[in-house]
Amino acid sequence: MTVDTPSRPAQAERRARAAVAVLFFTNGALFANLLPRYPQIKADLDMSNAVYGLAVAAFPAGALVAGLAAGAAIRRLGSARAAVTGTLLTGAGILAAGLADSVALFAGALFLAGAMDSVTDVAQNAHGLRVQRRYGRSIINSFHAIWSIGAVAGGSMAAAAIALGLSRGQHLTFSAVVFAIAACVALRFCLTGPENDRAPESDGDGDGDGLVKRSAGPAVPGRRTVYVLAALVLIATAGTLVEDAGSSWATLYLSGSLQASITLAAFGYIALVGAQFVGRIIGDRLVDRFGQRTVARAGGLIAAAGMGLALAVPTVPGTILGFAAAGFGVATLVPAAMHEADELPGLKPGSGLAIVSWLMRLGFLASPPIVGLVTDATSLRAGLLVVPLAGLLAFLLAGVLRPRHR
Repeated sequence: MTVDTPSRPAQAERRARAAVAVLFFTNGALFANLLPRYPQIKADLDMSNAVYGLAVAAFPAGALVAGLAAGAAIRRLGSARAAVTGTLLTGAGILAAGLADSVALFAGALFLAGAMDSVTDVAQNAHGLRVQRRYGRSIINSFHAIWSIGAVAGGSMAAAAIALGLSRGQHLTFSAVVFAIAACVALRFCLTGPENDRAPESDGDGDGDGLVKRSAGPAVPGRRTVYVLAALVLIATAGTLVEDAGSSWATLYLSGSLQASITLAAFGYIALVGAQFVGRIIGDRLVDRFGQRTVARAGGLIAAAGMGLALAVPTVPGTILGFAAAGFGVATLVPAAMHEADELPGLKPGSGLAIVSWLMRLGFLASPPIVGLVTDATSLRAGLLVVPLAGLLAFLLAGVLRPRHR
């Protein structure tokens, strides 16, 4: 039996897609507005590399602690309201981090921001998958591409604010207010009704982006399902390790080790998320043509080779290009892992997504202090070897992803 899907989505679905895109944009832009301010905050609070690494690890620590609460928030508020509530509180935490006058307050504010960001992340992905089911085809990569646009916009806003001499308070208050308004407006156009509105599954093999029939059997995961889910967590974690290296260390490496100006140094992160956007905007077409497995393997090699070369021959332009190669290479890893996990047989709907979203944040938690400790013992250049290593990890584990469908 097949289920007919409209050739064009209804107006409500198109509006909901635009609304989810706005939520992803604001989520990317909010945190990116803070990142170029990290060197100033580190200097003002007189933090060593190790202390700085531990302090910024408070953001993923908060996300890890609150990650399992996202499901409860979605059940209580609905995915759209949970995403918007998380956005408002994330903005408040980021503003508090920018204004902090001690390491403890800085870390505490980042912990709050990270906790609320994790709720937003799971909720907006859950709502995006609701919209995707209404569309009847994969659109999840496009939402993550919009997140990358938001991150580029946020990093560019911060670079402009620094160039204009705006204080952190002025800059981050403006950012929090603008994106809070955007998220509240988007809420009006999100889908209504119950969260568990999955349409009946269609027969057939599916397509290259992984839209296949979910098993109708009991929700009892087998050993292979557990192994595949663990591999998907590691693939997503590889993507987050690269993102964290760009967000936490790119500006410091360019401005410190390579003596770039603070404005130019901001382009390390901007290049990473900009190239990540390009990879995601074409991601669905690449997956349709070559399959998730091939795209992930090629991306892992691009990330490893690009950043490895940049670290081997350190220059400002080469390093910016290296971060761009890393961002492009890992562009589809997190969306692919989330989507594949959500389709695993033997799991309740949404369980795989929640598990991957929660556990991949271990990469964000572990990366800053590890890189900080390696940096203090050797150099930041050595610490950033985590980027090519993450690319190799994705290449090795990509076999669990689906190959090209005929």
